[in-house]
Amino acid sequence: MHFNAFDMLVPVHQSPGLWRHPESRIDEFDRLDYWTSLAKTLERAGFSSLFLADVPGVYDVYGSSHHAAARGGVQYPLLDPQVIIPALAAATTHLGFGLTASVTYEQPYLLARRFATLDHLTQGRIAWNIVTSYQDSAARNLGMEGQIPHDERYDRADEFLEVMYKLFEHSVEDGAVLADRETGVFTDPEKVHGIEHSSPWFSVPGQMLTHPGPQRTPLLFQAGSSARGQKFAVDHGEAIFVINAKPEKLAKQVQDTRDSLEEAGRDPQSVKFSAMVTVVAAETEEDAQARLAEYKKYVDTEAALTLFGGWTGVDLSDLKDEDYVADVQTEANQSALAMFTKDPSQRWTVRDVAEFISIGGRGPLIVGSPSQVVDQLEHYQQVSGVDGFNISAAVRPADFERFEHFVTPELKRRGLLAERPETPVTLREQLLGSGPHLAEDHPARQLG
Repeated sequence: MHFNAFDMLVPVHQSPGLWRHPESRIDEFDRLDYWTSLAKTLERAGFSSLFLADVPGVYDVYGSSHHAAARGGVQYPLLDPQVIIPALAAATTHLGFGLTASVTYEQPYLLARRFATLDHLTQGRIAWNIVTSYQDSAARNLGMEGQIPHDERYDRADEFLEVMYKLFEHSVEDGAVLADRETGVFTDPEKVHGIEHSSPWFSVPGQMLTHPGPQRTPLLFQAGSSARGQKFAVDHGEAIFVINAKPEKLAKQVQDTRDSLEEAGRDPQSVKFSAMVTVVAAETEEDAQARLAEYKKYVDTEAALTLFGGWTGVDLSDLKDEDYVADVQTEANQSALAMFTKDPSQRWTVRDVAEFISIGGRGPLIVGSPSQVVDQLEHYQQVSGVDGFNISAAVRPADFERFEHFVTPELKRRGLLAERPETPVTLREQLLGSGPHLAEDHPARQLG
């Protein structure tokens, strides 16, 4: 199994209200030493990467205001994760870093330079979580009247990736940087090429600003679960982040995606799936259940509904607890809404939604002793077909520290945690078990 830590530079990521728990240190989220300490914990625990979520706007759907988000610390205040990566890399040797960046609001020419720089500074331990974003507040604050429609965002994203691939893979040849003191040539100009890209969305005629890093293109994470998002994942993803509390339902999505990869001419086993789970571990089942009961005392249901509103674009503030959540058309996160409105096994009330989201967001909650936790992870993997997990912590960083103390030894005992090579390798090599560069069957390699 591969493990990534799923976190965010905010007071509340996936478990609203738990920032108030006595063991929480997340009020230190604006201190660099908090994050370097966490990175070291994750590396000792055998995690492949720290996967950092990000959003470019405020969750202001609930009550048509930012008040609930600010009051509950719901992904606000939010720091910029791109700034801290070099410091985290300097504090670790093997841990990779998944960085979220939106193709809707970034510019490919500058973003390519940023990722290439991080690929150099981390020695190939950087991944890009490609998102199209889903918040009207972000669109308004970035000079737009509203969001680009959902499927059109993905159409634009396809072209954004085409520009990035041309810059990463085809603008600067291998061996272009000579640093030859005798001839006085630092970079061979004949091996540097403009990409001559021109289209309705983007015009980038010139050369990549930065020479290729160890991976050239960073490892590509993708998390789209709508029909259009899944197609985007097939076209671009190398590691796919999925969320479903029921592994038997997730199994169909995983298999359908692998089938689509094969139809597209890509090796279906070369792409790794990671499912989000929240783990509450203790020495015994009794202790773990007592801990979960304690966590529930700190739950903030209004903050949970604020998260729901931000994800889905649907405001539940005027409904009663017993009212049912209705299916509506939305330009936000369609898969997040569908989970609660298209569930054939349950009609979700507002109270149901708030209680479900309160600890661990939309993913499953795994609670128990070390052997019970690993049993549940193995069962989830076997039923769903995923390759590993994105672990979310309810109390931060305590639950990551407890994972290291309780779960990692049991994973090692069962031979489920991949052994690290003594010499550090790129994140692509670590996660995919392949070379440092994109596979030959990846569409990016065909553009040249």
